[in-house]
Amino acid sequence: MVKPDMTTSVAGIDFKNPILTASGTFGYGLEFIDFLDLNRLGGLVTKGLSAAPRRGNPPARIVETPAGMLNAIGLQNIGVKAFLEDKLPGLREFDTRVIANVFGATEVAYVEACEMLNQASGVAGIELNVSCPNTEEGGMIFGIDPAALGHVNALCRKATKLPLIVKLSPNVTDIQLMARCARDAGADAISLVNTFVGMAIDVERRRPVLANVCGGLSGPAIRPLAVWLTWLVRQAVEIPIIGIGGIMNARDVVEFLLAGASAVQVGTASFVTPSISADIVTELSNWLSDRKISSIRELICGLEVPPRG
Repeated sequence: MVKPDMTTSVAGIDFKNPILTASGTFGYGLEFIDFLDLNRLGGLVTKGLSAAPRRGNPPARIVETPAGMLNAIGLQNIGVKAFLEDKLPGLREFDTRVIANVFGATEVAYVEACEMLNQASGVAGIELNVSCPNTEEGGMIFGIDPAALGHVNALCRKATKLPLIVKLSPNVTDIQLMARCARDAGADAISLVNTFVGMAIDVERRRPVLANVCGGLSGPAIRPLAVWLTWLVRQAVEIPIIGIGGIMNARDVVEFLLAGASAVQVGTASFVTPSISADIVTELSNWLSDRKISSIRELICGLEVPPRG
């Protein structure tokens, strides 16, 4: 049997298959080479990078929840310079697209990170994490204020020639508005969703479990919400979407594709099974073959919604 065509394209980046790894769940990629062949992946998204190194939050920083987990790592990372010198050379050895996730506490910090990555050989694109407090504006989260989102997006667009993917927060009133703001400010694609804000309490000690009090909820518990938001954003903008949220198997991937995503990112599942992103590539190929679907592109935006009434 002829293998199905798994190729897809997002923001001008060609991927051999639609399976990427999600930022913050796969380190810088090299940490997983003992568990899977990176060459099997369509791409990987790095741990969030800031212009300068960042220590992150004190422990406890992760807590398991029913069908998911809360994390409050605090965006600990080695900084862009160390990534370019110590991590990227190793990643170039693999036939896998590398997307650099970047963030900052100020607009200047975002721009600086993008400029540092702009000429880096082996970086296929930049994913903006806009779920960060803007310290210049009293802590307002970039990704929940349309004006702030649009402004930082536009500045980063000017700072780099690389494809620009904006990772939207789900913690907003109108996700379609935020998607349009990103598009209008020059985003080439959108990835969604980032984590939902949640909290866990130690009822015996009567204290928050996480040192940061709240954290980001991820895992299978959020998948139906993420699929819905993917569908909503697909109705609002025409630029490509990368779906994220609780993907554990090929059927989960297909849900996102049908809802309008052109690729997906596998995140929390890697904590459970480190090889799972590569396993899903094989599982998805077999799923397509079993149904005689010749190309993954037959599924993208393929949801058939019956008329109401």
